[in-house]
Amino acid sequence: MEGRYELIEHVCSLLADEVGTLRKEAPYRVALCYPSPYHVGMSSLGYQAIYREVHAHAGATAERVFLPDDVETYKRTRTPLFTWESQAPVSGFEMLAFSVAYELELTGLFTMLELSGLPVLASERDARHPLVVAGGPLTFSNPDPLEPFVDVLVQGEAEDLIHVLLEAAASMEREALLEHLAKVPGFRVPGRGGARYHVAKATDARLPARTQIITPHTELRSMFLIEPERGCSRGCHYCVMRRTTNGGMRTVPPERVLSLIPDYAKRVGLVGAAVTDHPRIVELLRTLVDSGREVGVSSLRADRLTQELVDQLRRGGATNLTVAADGASQKMRDLVDRKHSEEQIVRAAQFARTAGMKQLKVYNVVGLPHEEDADIDELIRFTTELSRILPVALGVAPFVAKRNTPLDGAPFAGLREVENKLERLRKGLRGRAEVRPTSARWAWVEYMLAQCGPEAGLAAMDAWRAGGSFAAWKRAFQERGCEPYLARRVEDGRRQPTVWPIVPGRPPPQPSAA
Repeated sequence: MEGRYELIEHVCSLLADEVGTLRKEAPYRVALCYPSPYHVGMSSLGYQAIYREVHAHAGATAERVFLPDDVETYKRTRTPLFTWESQAPVSGFEMLAFSVAYELELTGLFTMLELSGLPVLASERDARHPLVVAGGPLTFSNPDPLEPFVDVLVQGEAEDLIHVLLEAAASMEREALLEHLAKVPGFRVPGRGGARYHVAKATDARLPARTQIITPHTELRSMFLIEPERGCSRGCHYCVMRRTTNGGMRTVPPERVLSLIPDYAKRVGLVGAAVTDHPRIVELLRTLVDSGREVGVSSLRADRLTQELVDQLRRGGATNLTVAADGASQKMRDLVDRKHSEEQIVRAAQFARTAGMKQLKVYNVVGLPHEEDADIDELIRFTTELSRILPVALGVAPFVAKRNTPLDGAPFAGLREVENKLERLRKGLRGRAEVRPTSARWAWVEYMLAQCGPEAGLAAMDAWRAGGSFAAWKRAFQERGCEPYLARRVEDGRRQPTVWPIVPGRPPPQPSAA
């Protein structure tokens, strides 16, 4: 069929633009699956790191597969989902290994299994089917909704665990393999065992994660990504990646970072949870820029910025400066232990203006516990002040409590409440700053998946099968009896404030999704 050839031609044309693609013949084949489209998946450092690790394992090879942009064409032409490197049907591989970044990618996993001709539910698969494995950033918080669909969960940093998995999978029958993995730290085998919420830690020798394949067809366009640090030294109450996660921040010497960047990489992105907390970040930036490269940095912290650091970013091609405030007011920032002050953010804007940048992007959250209209008004007032220094684009996301954080169990503020806050912001900043809100409805769906168990995964499957509308999600959560977990605390050696009412034996209040 004409449509099928077009699908293959599209993949081949993207492959032709890649640099660094790996090809290897081996007896054990892994289809490395990303449940979002190619341009998103190829921007994932974790996905690229595991691709490289599988290829480094004797006797194993990996081929990539992504959620298609044109799912309907696959269905209409009855084209089985195929891998990129060889265009081979995914169902013929020994293992499907999914990297899941966040909750709303669950439906992409369902679609990819369906297009592969495989049962979505693990209970409907057997030894005739490939082993279905899932890992990725989602496992740092709440992978429970994945349980009904996967044979094995790989929890936490997987650079070492992937070798343990491949060694066992290549030498053991399915039943023996599952029984074995259920006893190995870092793995969870639904229905058989494995510690919940275990977050494995990769050895320092595996660091840093870095790009294997450079392509112009990504969110970050031909940029080589590398992490000068892993983890975070901070304790923000809403964040999964904090100082209690795997021992906090591990830094990589600039000399090692520079030695791993190929000569052909003309654009370099330094990524991590707290890149500007690296003690030698300015030195690393200056060296990269002096070599003639464009440079970008993720997770800029306003309290760590200096004029020299911002100047180096500008020299490296940056035209916008992006910082996160993550609290509508100082009261909210203090409540979540986000150690930024208005003065530091103002200073960041002044650094950007002095460096000749065109815009300040500020990320923020609304809907934190105890937030009031006065806090939103403070954000309006402060953003207006910033806009007098530099044009401001304000990205606003509704707060979603994640498992294994001090704010675990905090209720969602409610759809009407969040939408009212966003509208108050839009009206207050009209003509003064650009407001870019994310959807309150989909934040609520994310919240339910983040705060519920395996039953929420089954609800996601129901909603996906019913067309994926918000009404379908709302109905599915209700019919599956999904209720958010009780609030929990993470031990990090400090007293944590109780910031919402907890009634013993009763879940936190679940807002109406009306």
